[in-house]
Amino acid sequence: MSEDEKYVKVALVSCGSEFAGVQSQLDSAAEQVNAQLVYPEMDVSSLDTIEMEFGLQVASADLKLMMARAKAVVEGVARVDGVFVTSCFRCAEAAIVRNEVRRYIHQNSDIPVISYSFTERTTAATLLTRMEALTTIARRKHLLAREHQSGLTAGLDSGSTTTKAIIMRDDEIIGEGWVPTINVIESAEEAFGIALKQANTKKEDIQSIGTTGYGRFLIGEHFNADLVQEEITVNSKGAVYLAGQQNGPATVIDIGGMDNKAISVEDGIPGMFTMGGICAGASGRFLEMTSKRLGVEITELGKLAVKGMQEKVEMNSYCIVFGIQSLVNSLAQGSAAQDVAAAACHSVVEQIFEQQLQEVEVKEPLILVGGSSLIEGIPKALGDLLKIDVVVPPHSQMIGAVGAALLASGYVEE
Repeated sequence: MSEDEKYVKVALVSCGSEFAGVQSQLDSAAEQVNAQLVYPEMDVSSLDTIEMEFGLQVASADLKLMMARAKAVVEGVARVDGVFVTSCFRCAEAAIVRNEVRRYIHQNSDIPVISYSFTERTTAATLLTRMEALTTIARRKHLLAREHQSGLTAGLDSGSTTTKAIIMRDDEIIGEGWVPTINVIESAEEAFGIALKQANTKKEDIQSIGTTGYGRFLIGEHFNADLVQEEITVNSKGAVYLAGQQNGPATVIDIGGMDNKAISVEDGIPGMFTMGGICAGASGRFLEMTSKRLGVEITELGKLAVKGMQEKVEMNSYCIVFGIQSLVNSLAQGSAAQDVAAAACHSVVEQIFEQQLQEVEVKEPLILVGGSSLIEGIPKALGDLLKIDVVVPPHSQMIGAVGAALLASGYVEE
């Protein structure tokens, strides 16, 4: 039986999913990655003491059940390969319990665990990346543990705004291509062609191909890829590889074109992670719109921000629309362009801190990747906010393609 055919048992530790119409979507996402959702059996009497053990007093009986099921997983009463913790986005009490349950499982077991807050509109497509990452960690730890790239391999990252391609040979990047994502397959072919030309090699000479990103399945089928993988495992592996931090703990933050990711990594293997924000105001898209409004290239925005003082401009990009409104109002009141640029960078970083880093234990080194990592004001704002050094590795904007090429090399030897 192949890795992808291996059935994975995932404990569903949830509150309200069956009432919100989300249960069928969870089942569908699990089925697509060949996983089975199970409900951990537990001692009913533990419900009487579980609040004291967690140090939380909750009104909902379902939240007590979540904590009791988490305890059953940690104690081995329920034998599972991974845990999916989920609760309603609109419930503040559930958010507290969800985070504590995930932290409890992560700290007291070696079982991979992820969490998600759903709405009544959550779909299987939204859940798929998270479920895929969870099952990948359970199935492919040996692949994720590899520290070196070997052979002649390619990585393709079909992102929301750009498509990247990397050619590697024995731990060396010998070719790269970067184009805007327009038509998924055509953009991938173009980026791949640029990378092949720079590497002075031919497509038929490539021994193994890995794909990732939003368009990974489509281009994976088109190129007959050996590895088709979601961004969490690929990007975290690529980040620690390029930063030379494959052993020990690390935190990876990936600010992409439409969303962002915060990942806790241990020995090259992702643990806790969060994806996305409430709105694109915490993404590279907001920074692109800011640069256009200021009349500068996106590559110049960071240099401008480093010269400015964000304290002089009040900006909240919680919503991309309101963020741009704040920007326009500030400029109309005479704010300097460099101060607005600095405020925009700070606002993006502040959102990531408030929405995502509260759920991930930040351990140094902190590795910043993705296209936005090249905007100088972003690592500066992040370092200033967290009071730690931020590592931006070489080729940080190509992180997904690098990770895909690295992991694909595991199939060269098979």
